[in-house]
Amino acid sequence: MLPLSLPQLAIAFPAIDPVIVQLGPVAIRWYSMAYIVGILLGWLYARRIVRNQRLWGGREAPLTIDDLDDFLLWATIGIVAGGRLGFVLFYDLANFLADPAQIFAIWNGGMSFHGGLIGTTIAMFVFARRRGIPVWSLVDVVSAVVPIGLFFGRIANFINAELWGRVTDVPWGVVFPGAGPFPRHPSQLYEAFLEGIVLLVVLRVCTHRGLRLQTPRFVTGAFIGGYGVARTAVEFVREPDQQLGFLFGGWLTMGMLLSVPMAILGLVLIVSARRTEAGGAAPQ
Repeated sequence: MLPLSLPQLAIAFPAIDPVIVQLGPVAIRWYSMAYIVGILLGWLYARRIVRNQRLWGGREAPLTIDDLDDFLLWATIGIVAGGRLGFVLFYDLANFLADPAQIFAIWNGGMSFHGGLIGTTIAMFVFARRRGIPVWSLVDVVSAVVPIGLFFGRIANFINAELWGRVTDVPWGVVFPGAGPFPRHPSQLYEAFLEGIVLLVVLRVCTHRGLRLQTPRFVTGAFIGGYGVARTAVEFVREPDQQLGFLFGGWLTMGMLLSVPMAILGLVLIVSARRTEAGGAAPQ
């Protein structure tokens, strides 16, 4: 039972307007700006990776800058469409079935990382096949830059005062508007740090120190596995979605259910990439 005086020890939520600027009926929000900045910075970083021949064993990358430029639109569609459909299917299907028009009201919020991942993955595989470029090379490059978008997305979640953590007595607990009087874990910031900063550093080491772009699937495995571990860890202090709660009457959340398989898949990809490297045959 938390003491009644606990809210006095908490950090008040900063008064940040989720709308950056209002231009008549058009509102530019921090959340949409996070997507734009994350995608653009990720694209610029991906271009640098493709240009750096040292990362590809002194040879030109198996994909070109033009390929990346053309894929930018595909990636955007995959992220937005997949993210929205993922939220609908994984987190709030019943309510959307009752009012299907709300599926398209993305300005009201409601995006799923796992759905965005599926949408972008489909886009990558279709695009690579159409261009005749190695699928895993494109996926590896994209995987290396995704944490940039994750960082900005989680910061936007914090600004929106959504996806907060569970009630806590830690001194950095935050009293979020609409979440009751007690302080909660700022789980959005935990995720921004783990999924954004830490994972970006890990993947940077993989690509620039370990030169793992020469081993198809390794960087992808490191990203998928790293995200799965980070997200699962944060789920222990993140409040589950209200419409779902804890699954199966226990402590399991939808985030865990979707992320644990990612950690396992990431390990499988890393191990198989090492075997490929040892065998000397690069999958296409």
